[in-house]
Amino acid sequence: MDRGKSHRETTASIASTAEPSPISAAEAFLVNALCVLALAFAFWVSNVIYSINLVTHPSLTLFFISITELPIVILLYSRYRQNGIRCTYLQAVGRGVLGVPVGALLNFLGAVALGAPVTIQYLPKTVNWALMMSVFTTVPASCVLGSSWADWRRIFAQTKPNGSIEYLICLPAHGAVIGAWFGAWPMPLDWERPWQEWPISVSYGTIAGYLVAMVASLGFVLARGRSQHIKRE
Repeated sequence: MDRGKSHRETTASIASTAEPSPISAAEAFLVNALCVLALAFAFWVSNVIYSINLVTHPSLTLFFISITELPIVILLYSRYRQNGIRCTYLQAVGRGVLGVPVGALLNFLGAVALGAPVTIQYLPKTVNWALMMSVFTTVPASCVLGSSWADWRRIFAQTKPNGSIEYLICLPAHGAVIGAWFGAWPMPLDWERPWQEWPISVSYGTIAGYLVAMVASLGFVLARGRSQHIKRE
């Protein structure tokens, strides 16, 4: 009897270490708010200080957005890593850094497969757009999930997040992808507007979808918290 109880306690202990650190609604709001502020700061600095924007200098602006957002995303999401006992904070940060080039490559190949230009003129723009997409999509998951293929498949392929932090990973990532898809719609139209050039409208769509999905993720976190509170009562 004691052995069976001890085995169950050990199993429960191991299972608990595999879960990401819990996150409250207030923490979820803070994580999203800091990411949004970093994005707003990147736009403000590029416009006010360097006098550039996505229309006039898309490649440079995208790069500035990525390097501003990246450290905030990694430092925040690494706090909620899985296997918190066996994976240190610095290891989670390292996983996030490794996720940058992997995610950028995947997004770059996906964009090219869907028709993004790869000539010398557009290559830096495509690379920097893919880098920004990596920050929005794969980097948070890399920090929290590591190399757990089952969790990656469940969140991104099956869209079945489990827990508040996974909602903060899943919804903004899908929002960025869907926003990029909608942002590509005006490109083939003969309006002859400068913002129709690759990847300007796609980038605006990406950022808009990312921001909308971040708000939606907070709604899911709040709803989940209320549901758990009602069950406990």
